[in-house]
Amino acid sequence: MTGTDTEVGKTVATCQLLRAFAARGLASVGMKPVASGCELKTGADGQQYVWNADVAGHAEASSLKADPQLVNPYRFMPPIAPHLAAREVGVEVSLALLEARCRQLQQQADVVLVEGAGGWFAPLNDEAFMADLAATLGFPVILVVGMRLGCINHALLTAQAIRARGLVLAGWVANRVDPAMARYEENLATLQNTLAAPLIGQIAHHPQAEKGSLPAEAVAFLV
Repeated sequence: MTGTDTEVGKTVATCQLLRAFAARGLASVGMKPVASGCELKTGADGQQYVWNADVAGHAEASSLKADPQLVNPYRFMPPIAPHLAAREVGVEVSLALLEARCRQLQQQADVVLVEGAGGWFAPLNDEAFMADLAATLGFPVILVVGMRLGCINHALLTAQAIRARGLVLAGWVANRVDPAMARYEENLATLQNTLAAPLIGQIAHHPQAEKGSLPAEAVAFLV
């Protein structure tokens, strides 16, 4: 799961798809390899723990409850790019470790949805990007397009970059992040005509969109 930028609804789309897979009786689980912008919270036992909204959303939507160290190997407090957050605490994000944790999840689940951080070229360390993790895993890619002015350019560039890595663009989700976007339907049609990948579903603008659901056909091509 990648996006045309940060804050375009990757987590919302991931959670919707996790619920759709679960509704089909599949053991589904979300993986957030690297999460920044975490918070310290206090549990019922009085102990503090590190909490992240995206990871919590995945856990609620996943039908398989997996080890937190598998679904979210790296979590950092500062709400900044993952490689910078890791550097601040003297850690280097390891692609080998992320791949190993993902393969473990694959052994437990029917479906694993891996949600990237930021966009396609968000850095993980000084040498590797989210694109490198995607290429290492070799999974089909779903692109979440934040529907707003400029989205056509962002979507086509990202789709081109995905295919340049030899990966399959399995489909895309239109997320209406700007409710006042002019000519929404016309922009949607342009993307349908140019992305050369199926439109999986649309997410309407809503402050609690993650509580909704995508249509059943949203996952038909993946099952």
